[in-house]
Amino acid sequence: MTGTVVSTVKQDALLGLKLLLVQEANTQGESTGSGFLIAVDAVGAGLGDVVLTAAGSSARLTDVTQEKPVDAVIVGIVDYVEIGKELTYRKHEPATS
Repeated sequence: MTGTVVSTVKQDALLGLKLLLVQEANTQGESTGSGFLIAVDAVGAGLGDVVLTAAGSSARLTDVTQEKPVDAVIVGIVDYVEIGKELTYRKHEPATS
């Protein structure tokens, strides 16, 4: 997760929803430099968290976003990534390579 988005003018269905700016990450949890996405936070993510997102019609399937006009939602916070037997990312700790 990269940052917070504030929108004072929006559809009533979006009132009270936390909007966050997210960017694609690699398996080390580092930004790939690709474009940004604005997503509704359904799990309480914070600045610097690596998150899981759902998009499209799946974004409207959480308790927070059901029947809301959203196209992206944060559905999880990543604790660690392991590829094979190698730990490539651990939340708030440097990865071992």
